[in-house]
Amino acid sequence: MITKSVLSLNDALQILHAARAQAHANQWNVAIAVVDDGGHPLALERLDGCAPIGAYIATEKARTAALGRRETKGYEDMVNGGRSAFLSAPLLTSLEGGVPVVVDGQVVGAVGVSGVKPDQDALVAHAGASALTTG
Repeated sequence: MITKSVLSLNDALQILHAARAQAHANQWNVAIAVVDDGGHPLALERLDGCAPIGAYIATEKARTAALGRRETKGYEDMVNGGRSAFLSAPLLTSLEGGVPVVVDGQVVGAVGVSGVKPDQDALVAHAGASALTTG
């Protein structure tokens, strides 16, 4: 039997707060979603000024990163690199800004961010994931 860590609400809030601090430092109005390893929502925050759709997109980015066990940028790169057939894959989004949270070498969840440019979304997501990521 394999034993692994799971995200608590406290962990999810720690991730959310670190991501929010990065967004505030850059004056970016984004939505931030934290999900467990099955892609189920644990925390969501849409900062003032972020379009309502940002909350949906951030959640889908997080869900895709958790279920795929990789950053969503990899999927976006595949599509942009010509693998248009990948658009029919059962993923929720192929947009940069979803980052897995890794603890002791295992994905325990993910953070997704939406609202600014793709690399900026990813920067905020990485700040959140880094608040807890180990190994």
